[in-house]
Amino acid sequence: MTAKEAIENRRSIRIFKNDEITKEQVEDILNCGRLAPSSHNRQPWYFVIVKDKIKNQIADMMINYVNNIKLENQSFVSSVVPTANVIKQASILILIFKEIDDNWTIGDNLSIGACVENMCLRATELGIGSLWIRDTKCVSADIAKMLGHQDMELNCAVALGIANQNPKPRPRKELKDIIEWYNE
Repeated sequence: MTAKEAIENRRSIRIFKNDEITKEQVEDILNCGRLAPSSHNRQPWYFVIVKDKIKNQIADMMINYVNNIKLENQSFVSSVVPTANVIKQASILILIFKEIDDNWTIGDNLSIGACVENMCLRATELGIGSLWIRDTKCVSADIAKMLGHQDMELNCAVALGIANQNPKPRPRKELKDIIEWYNE
């Protein structure tokens, strides 16, 4: 599979089979994330891989969060419970932490985005489904504390597993509608 084919075939997977993926496959995907460009070569990512009981505890924390808040105060919570259910189905949950440093927030977030995209593209190439997750944000401090990383910030997560769905491509804007050329 070419890089272009991986880009064209990558989908956000929300239904997984019960099949396991190997430690070697996960480390291969993480290695591709590690090779992403980063602002000032900071390489701000730190990966914590969880499965089974801990993965399900995190999903339950997200569900409990939604059940215990006033919905009118939180506009993003509509996706939290469905995402928690995806996490429960996935074989692996990769939590991506970073240092807490307000001076580097934008650069680190952009760098982690490149890292995650590399990971999702490699997963696609390996025939593994992935879902880039931000919904862990609602309980990120609790997750960090539970895993002994309260000195770090949980930026996002990636669920991995064998896809049990084949979603059609989502609509995209036409290139002509999002570019502008200036010629001298």
